[in-house]
Amino acid sequence: MADVNAASTFRPADFTAHLFDLDGVITPTAEVHMRAWAEMFSQFLTSRDITEPYTDADYFAHVDGRPRYDGVRAFLASRGITLAEGEDSDPGQQPPGAETVRGLGNRKNDLVLSLLRSEGVAPYPGTVAYLDALPPGARLAIVSSSRNAEEVLRGAGLFERFEHIVDGNVAAREGLPGKPAPDTYLHGARLLGVDPARTVVYEDAVSGVRSGAAGSFGAVIGVDRGAGAAELAAAGATHVVADLEEIS
Repeated sequence: MADVNAASTFRPADFTAHLFDLDGVITPTAEVHMRAWAEMFSQFLTSRDITEPYTDADYFAHVDGRPRYDGVRAFLASRGITLAEGEDSDPGQQPPGAETVRGLGNRKNDLVLSLLRSEGVAPYPGTVAYLDALPPGARLAIVSSSRNAEEVLRGAGLFERFEHIVDGNVAAREGLPGKPAPDTYLHGARLLGVDPARTVVYEDAVSGVRSGAAGSFGAVIGVDRGAGAAELAAAGATHVVADLEEIS
């Protein structure tokens, strides 16, 4: 079981590099993603006359932290639904008979972008305070499944804080499997030139924590924004906090 009081046992100064997930760790955009997934999947199920609703439990079990298309596949598989894979260019709005895995994922992304542009995004104050308190010379990077990471970071005013962004676009270009595989986090450590043992991973999703644990990083901090402290600990978090401001 992870130590839920990370402030007493974890010292950021003991590590050289810090790899942060974006949605749910840096910004509350995980809430935006949850809303977009719920709207997209609810519309999809209704179009097929499926009465069992999409729920938050589906989000945490099948979607949270995964690359977009992986999340679509995982949820559809949980309901015994098979769709053609499609192409990255498939439009989000397709007639039901022409729906594809990638078309559904693109529909969800369109909803996310619409919500971000209409409502804006602000970073978690506790996370900003934590970034401000990190030792001088700390090496920082973002490792996110999102393909909109740069846009979100710029909107939050934090883009310049990070040396590298390993997002869904980088993963696709480099052929890196997404979370819960460790490859994107390991790629972030390589870009910084820091050994994983000297690196901390910060994650709010069970799949992301599994990614950090599988990469043998020096510490994996689970940030509980709803996934559950016990679930994050069981996935491999070395410490669990409700907000990064708890770490001094």
